Amino acid sequence: MTSRKWPVVGVLLAVLWLFVRGVALDPATVVGEFLIGLAFGLPVAFAFRRFYTEETALVRNLRALPYAGLYVALFLKELATANVDVAYRVLSPSMPLEPDVVVVPLRVETDAAITTIANSITLTPGTLTMDYDDETNTLYVHGITGRNREAVLEPIRAWEDYALVIFDEDRKPGDPVPEVPGVPRADGRTDGGERRESRTSADERSESAGSPQAERDDSERDAGGESDGE
Repeated sequence: MTSRKWPVVGVLLAVLWLFVRGVALDPATVVGEFLIGLAFGLPVAFAFRRFYTEETALVRNLRALPYAGLYVALFLKELATANVDVAYRVLSPSMPLEPDVVVVPLRVETDAAITTIANSITLTPGTLTMDYDDETNTLYVHGITGRNREAVLEPIRAWEDYALVIFDEDRKPGDPVPEVPGVPRADGRTDGGERRESRTSADERSESAGSPQAERDDSERDAGGESDGE
């Protein structure tokens, strides 16, 4: 069952209006503010209808609502937990911080789903979405506990399971995560790998070892050693 999307958007704007207004839990007040929200939301949704799809699957959206609620609940839980964890680490005398960048391959592919997950990561204290690679569908996430890769990935995978349903993705929750080849980072490491010496540094040392300046320095050190022996 499909329906035009702009009325649905108008209703969502009316619901958002209730939260913005902070309406008291009184039926008459709620209904009155909701009607005011519709009076503003429907014309706005109609005026901007060309910016989104013309029709929407109403039944599918209703089916996805519980998953959207679970996503929000899980995000709020992670938000509260991360606030306490970051506060503890900042106030701890030993400052147990292990910052690192974690490569996170994604199963979601739509722009809305990727943006939702990336923003959820950034809004959670202790993690930050640094970049997105559209060729490999991969996020680069900086975390204060980034060396514990599984701790960073656990909430992201849980959000992604719900997002797969909410945004009607091709993959389903529980599907395996696509593998992405290790991508060198600025610190010379790949995700999950060991620190690697940069090619530039190695080449510079090999070139400098055979340069005329290096040969002159070697000859001067040899001459200095002979004079000291004399």
